[in-house]
Amino acid sequence: MFTKEEIAASYREIQDTICKGLEEADGSAVFEEELWTREGGGGGRTRIIQDGQVIERGGVNFSAVHGKLPEKIKTAFGVQEEDFFATGVSIVIHPKNPWVPIIHMNIRYFELNKQTRWFGGGIDLTPHYIIPADATFFHKQLKEICNQFQMNFYERFKKWADDYFFIKHRQETRGIGGIFFDRLQPDNSMLSYDQLFDFSKALGKNFVPIYAELIKRNQKKSYTLDQKDWQFIRRSRYVEFNLVYDSGTKFGLETNGRIESILMSLPPQANWVYNHQPIAGSEEEKTQQLLKKGIDWVKDLG
Repeated sequence: MFTKEEIAASYREIQDTICKGLEEADGSAVFEEELWTREGGGGGRTRIIQDGQVIERGGVNFSAVHGKLPEKIKTAFGVQEEDFFATGVSIVIHPKNPWVPIIHMNIRYFELNKQTRWFGGGIDLTPHYIIPADATFFHKQLKEICNQFQMNFYERFKKWADDYFFIKHRQETRGIGGIFFDRLQPDNSMLSYDQLFDFSKALGKNFVPIYAELIKRNQKKSYTLDQKDWQFIRRSRYVEFNLVYDSGTKFGLETNGRIESILMSLPPQANWVYNHQPIAGSEEEKTQQLLKKGIDWVKDLG
């Protein structure tokens, strides 16, 4: 049986591995690190990479925090305990080339006591231009990981991602989804805590191979200024979701988290264009039409 300290140590190692892999995939930029402490308990390592050949800006953050749970969070979680521990790795990468997708991953562990604890996280892709073959590759990789642990995980967590990464006020998904899960425990997963920990680590260890392949496929594609403008518009939708709906952002703000680390998920530039409508038949319209729930991406659409 693991301890919370062992989980935090494993997540720190995953942060190191991912940062090294992203530096290799980019080819020029390196991460800058800032160590921080949280008033109330704990701290973390914020790592930012920017102005690279591939990555315009990205963050790979680790945190392990503890202290008193705010009343608002206690109510939301439906718990009475006050002392909490939370650790995790959170990643958001905003690429330079519009043909390379935005990617997000989060793995986390939360504990109030030995009876009240759970794992959460997920990984999802937000292409500026949806390339069906890339979407199929991405979802097949996630399904293979899930199937190593529980055969119903992919379908269950894929639907959860479709529902979670939905911009209600736009009636569109943030991207092509992926998998999302929260409050996983033995009684709702049919896995032990040790197996859930292994599942969490498997996602972290597969992040670089998956994203490096998508970078390799698309980083040398040429693009126009109009396509760059579309990228900025798609980024604005990403911002809207994170600031309005994202539970991790809300949790960080309500538990006195470090604001720079919380908002590292935002891109360096995003544009809002009044009532923008893609041109009929354009690649932009094709992408817009695929921003919906329930698409079977594992089926080869390429």
